[in-house]
Amino acid sequence: MGNVRFDAIRRAMEHKPVNVSSPEGRVKDYFARDVFTRDRMKEYISEDVLQQLFDDVDNGRTIHRDIAGTVAIGIRKWAMEHGATHYTHWFQPLTGGTAEKHDAFFTLNRDGQLMEEFSGDSLYQQEPDASSFPSGGIRNTFEARGYSAWDPSSPVFLIGDTLCIPTVFVAYTGEALDYKTPLIRSTAALCHAAREVCQYFDKQVKHVHANLGWEQEYFLVDESLYSARPDLMLTGRTLMGHNSAKSQQLEDHYFGAIPARVLAFMQELEYEALKAGIPVRTRHNEVAPNQFEMAPIFEDVNLANDHNLLVMSIMERVAERHHFRVLLHEKPYAGVNGSGKHCNWSMSTNTGINLLAPGKNPYQNLQFITFLVNVLMAVQRHNGLLKASIVSATNEHRLGANEAPPAIISVFLGKQITAVLDKLEHAKAEEAIIINAKKEMKLGVANIPEILLDNTDRNRTSPFAFTGNRFEFRAVGSSANCGASMLALNAAVAEQLMLFKAEVDRRIEQGEPKERVLFDVIKRYIVECKAIRFDGNGYSDEWKQEAAERGLDCETSVPKIIDSYLSPTSIEMFEKTSVLSEAELQSRCEVKWETYVKKLQIESRVMGDLVVNHVLPAAKRYQTMLLQNVLAVKQVFSEDETASLNEMDYSIIRQIEHHSGAIFSGVERMTEARHRANRMPDERSKALAYHDDVLPLMADIREHADALELIIDDEMWTLPKYRELMFVH
Repeated sequence: MGNVRFDAIRRAMEHKPVNVSSPEGRVKDYFARDVFTRDRMKEYISEDVLQQLFDDVDNGRTIHRDIAGTVAIGIRKWAMEHGATHYTHWFQPLTGGTAEKHDAFFTLNRDGQLMEEFSGDSLYQQEPDASSFPSGGIRNTFEARGYSAWDPSSPVFLIGDTLCIPTVFVAYTGEALDYKTPLIRSTAALCHAAREVCQYFDKQVKHVHANLGWEQEYFLVDESLYSARPDLMLTGRTLMGHNSAKSQQLEDHYFGAIPARVLAFMQELEYEALKAGIPVRTRHNEVAPNQFEMAPIFEDVNLANDHNLLVMSIMERVAERHHFRVLLHEKPYAGVNGSGKHCNWSMSTNTGINLLAPGKNPYQNLQFITFLVNVLMAVQRHNGLLKASIVSATNEHRLGANEAPPAIISVFLGKQITAVLDKLEHAKAEEAIIINAKKEMKLGVANIPEILLDNTDRNRTSPFAFTGNRFEFRAVGSSANCGASMLALNAAVAEQLMLFKAEVDRRIEQGEPKERVLFDVIKRYIVECKAIRFDGNGYSDEWKQEAAERGLDCETSVPKIIDSYLSPTSIEMFEKTSVLSEAELQSRCEVKWETYVKKLQIESRVMGDLVVNHVLPAAKRYQTMLLQNVLAVKQVFSEDETASLNEMDYSIIRQIEHHSGAIFSGVERMTEARHRANRMPDERSKALAYHDDVLPLMADIREHADALELIIDDEMWTLPKYRELMFVH
């Protein structure tokens, strides 16, 4: 047809499901096959070295370099036996993704002979160029030195012929330049604070672990259609496109039968993920067309975060083999559901107790209520910070739209837990705390078993919901490194538990009974944290007004939301928990503002190119065709007859001229606004200018471009439309 769009559609229709060979044996036969697990270490490393390594890792102590040398020999032997030729330190810079530099397992001796080599120093530490990654001013361009250092708590693994070593990434001067370093610090702070509080209830608790179970949502689009959309290729989202007549309104895609081609992709994705030790077990269609989800079993928060970043990389590689492209942008299509990364967070003890699960007796329930209410207090005190931890130029389009959580942090508890807290608020210390974890619902239908009801319902508009034995942080974006939100949450809860323990200890030292003190403090907290509890509709305008009256952070401008990192309460909290220094916080804000500017800068440039090179030429061609038709009609019919015959053409011609003129002037104004923003003196000012001046102009240009899409002859429109992007498998 000579139209790139139709050529792309034709190629997309030709793509068939790729045959995926069935994995040999059951999942347990290949799970973690590409991971140097603890069991596998026993085959390559001596028992005494392993015992010391495990003891240091489990107790949070620094690994001695002598041990690293012995471990490195075992790792190299295992890796090379499995086809590895290179190794890399795998770290998480402030780009939000991962980074790696590959080195071969050999060196040359003095005689020029090749020798296999992988020393303890190579395992323990490397020196990436720190000036080439975002640092927010901590590193000058001419100050290149930075260090990546082995994180032994996360196992090494293979990707193809490369051994990947999870590492932290820090500046020459010691500041964290990544997400893993402060995440590990926050986990240590939380676990220490939680363990101290657990001592009130159980002296057997020696360790507390923070757990994370992420739910990764994503879209798939055919690679041919993707290649015909420059906006998807360069920004990850469609900068224009009118809604399809049919999208998600029939609710027929959610949990529907998985298309054959998508299922083939999922099967290979799961196989590769399981080989990498990622315990994925859930897959399903999501709400929007061509939107899907995968989720694993809960793991330690640091390991789970590593696995999420790894699985996003695996997704992209596997998708290409199936002629798909994965869209991890939070809002690739307007008017339908966006994609999140729901982070299910909890705490558990070495004694097997989930601290966020109701207990079997009143004493255990007092422990549960203690941790539950302290989490509520932490979220209330730092609701602005938690929002700052999840905002971005991409997540900005998702929050508050099409079932995404609103841009106001609140906590959903459900009727039963709310009733328990309300009762405790007025209860006496000697009254028992009774919480029914589950109850039966009898349906009265033959052959259908009773359903066990959880102690909470679900609220899809809540950004931070209690779901029975964990909190689900639903506001995290699909493309994000969830370490950003988890380290903020960990640190906030750690600080709150420290404050709680200090008050309880002080009163116990003054002679008050422990149980009465615990009860009194919790009762006061229940009253103080009422502002953050909300079980209603987070989308309503009434809630926005009520939230403001409650004193919650209702800011919607991403550049201003980021300011919360530098509030006095945030700085005090992060420094008290030793998670981030004020200099590190300042640098992260600079990186966030700079990233926001760069993403909108790219989007506005791409939008300008699209409308000038695709939309306006198509509009002019169609308008010219209509004008020629008007002239031809006038030559055939009389003046009286053409008055009515050309009315439709005249109307369309005028509409095209109106929208085209608005687009042309809009691009000029957008370009001028962008240039003004670029001249601002600092990154925050630039970000504010892009948010306040550039983004609204982009929305206005899109409105006119989408209007033209409905008017112009379908064969003249060169960009794949929503009905094709979302419905061609």
